[in-house]
Amino acid sequence: MKKSSKRLLGRIITIALAVLTQVIWIILGVFVLRNRFPFVAPLIEIISVIAILWLVSKDINPAYKLAWTILILAVPVAGAVIYLMFGKTRLGKEMQAKLDESFQEASKYLAQDEAVGERLLEESKAASCQSAYIRQTAGFPVYQKTKTRYFRVGQELYSTLLCELKKAEHYIFMEYFIIDDGEMWQGILDILEEKARLGLDVRLIYDDWGCASTMPQEFQLSLQRRGIRCEIFNPLMPIASVLLNNRDHRKITVIDGYIGFTGGINLADEYINRKERFGYWKDTGIMLQGEAVWSFTVMFLQMWSVLSRDRIDYGKYRPHEWHEQEFEDDGFVQPYGDTPLDHETVGESVYLNIINRAKKYVYIFTPYLITDNEMMTALCLAAKSGIDVRIVTPGIPDKKLVFLLTRSYYDTLLAAGVRIFEYKPGFLHAKSFVCDDRIATVGTINLDYRSLYLHFECGVWMYHSDAVMQIKEDAIAILEECREVTIEDCQNKHTATRIGQSILRLFAPLL
Repeated sequence: MKKSSKRLLGRIITIALAVLTQVIWIILGVFVLRNRFPFVAPLIEIISVIAILWLVSKDINPAYKLAWTILILAVPVAGAVIYLMFGKTRLGKEMQAKLDESFQEASKYLAQDEAVGERLLEESKAASCQSAYIRQTAGFPVYQKTKTRYFRVGQELYSTLLCELKKAEHYIFMEYFIIDDGEMWQGILDILEEKARLGLDVRLIYDDWGCASTMPQEFQLSLQRRGIRCEIFNPLMPIASVLLNNRDHRKITVIDGYIGFTGGINLADEYINRKERFGYWKDTGIMLQGEAVWSFTVMFLQMWSVLSRDRIDYGKYRPHEWHEQEFEDDGFVQPYGDTPLDHETVGESVYLNIINRAKKYVYIFTPYLITDNEMMTALCLAAKSGIDVRIVTPGIPDKKLVFLLTRSYYDTLLAAGVRIFEYKPGFLHAKSFVCDDRIATVGTINLDYRSLYLHFECGVWMYHSDAVMQIKEDAIAILEECREVTIEDCQNKHTATRIGQSILRLFAPLL
C-alpha cells in the first residue's frame, strides 16, 4: 500500500514539476530577452495591455476578469504568461469541436413532452419559468413519471446503489470525478466485473485529475482486462495547458436506462464514512427511477462519444426499452448538465432562480462559499426581503485556505440577515437547495468559481417531488448538529486574518 501511495504521489509531483518548469522557463526566457534586447520591454507592456483589453472585452464573469487583470498588472511578464497558459475558461478547439458535434447530435433525443410542460405551467407559473430556463439554455426537458429518493449520507446511497447494480440486466454506465481503491470501490468493482462477465454493457468514465492521487496510471487497462469499457476524461499531461483547467466533476450512474443516481458522492471510502477524513463526512445524493433518467443517459453517452469517438445509437438506451410498464408519477423532475463550452452558467442560474423566486425560505448545503457579486446580491436581497435564508457549510474544512476564503463572505451575508451554520461533526460536501416546500435541487455543483465556470457538472431540479420534503427534513435535522455563526464571530477576527481574507478575495476566481 505504501509503495502504491508513493507511486501515485510521484505521478502528481512529476506532472506538477514538469508544468512548473515549463512556466518558469518561459518566464525566465522572456526576462532574458528583455534584458538583452531593449525593444522587448515595451513589447511586453504592449502585450500585457492587449491581454487585459482582450480579457475585459470577453463576456465572462467580472470577478474573473478582475483577478487576472490584477495579476497581469502586478507581475506583467509572469502574469501574462500564466494567463495565456491557464487563464482561458474554455476548452481547446479540438475537444470543443468534438463536444459541440456530440451535443448537437444528442439534442435530437431530448425533445420536451409538451403535455408535461403544460401541466407544470398549470400548477405554477414560477416553477414553469425555472424549468423553461433549463430546457432552453441547457437543452434538458422536464419529466413526470419519475420517482425520486433522497439520501442524507453517502452510506445510505451506497447500500442502495449496490442493490440496484446487482439487479442490472442490460447495461451500467458510470461517470465519476474521484475513484479511490477501498471498500466502496471494491464492492462496486466486484459487481461490475461480474456483470461484464455475464455480457452486460458496462462502461466507466473517470476524470484523470480526480483520480491522479488515488489510482495508478494503468487503472484504465486493468478495468478493460476485466471486460469493463473505460474512458479517461482529459488525461493529465506534463504540459502547461489551459486544458488542465477543465475537469469532469459529474457523478452519474445509469442502470438499464431507468435507474439513475447523482449527487456529491464520489467512489471513495470517506464518502461512506468507512475512512475518517476531516471528521464525519456529510454528503447527499438522489436516485431517480423512471423517464427522467433518460437525460442522464444522454449526458453520459454524449461524453462517451467524444472520448471514445464511437457512433452512438441513442434510441436503444431509452428508459422503456427494458421497462415496459408505466413508471410512477412523483411531481416534476428535470436533470440538467452544465458545461464550460459556453458562457451560460446554468448551475449558478438554477440556484439564482430558486433564490430570487423564493417566497418563504431557502436552505442551502455547500462545502465552499466563494461567490460572485450576482450570488451575493441575490442571497442578501432575499434575506432583506424577509425570506428565511440559511446556509450550511463545513465545520471541519478539507482545504484550509478555501475555508478561510469561505468565511470571508460571512460578514456581508450576516449583516443582510442570512443565517449561516457550520456543521460541527466534520466536513459537509453536499450541494443541495430546498425552497418553500415545493422546489429543490441536488447535484454536483459547488458554490465556487471552478464548479460554476470551469467544470462539467450536473444536477436534478424538482418540483413537488417526494425528495423535496426529504431534503427539507434533512436540512432541519442537520441544524441541530451545527454551530450558528454570529456577527460577533466575524467582528472578533484577528487583523492578520482580515488582511489574508482580503487578499484571497482578490484571487478567489483563480482558486
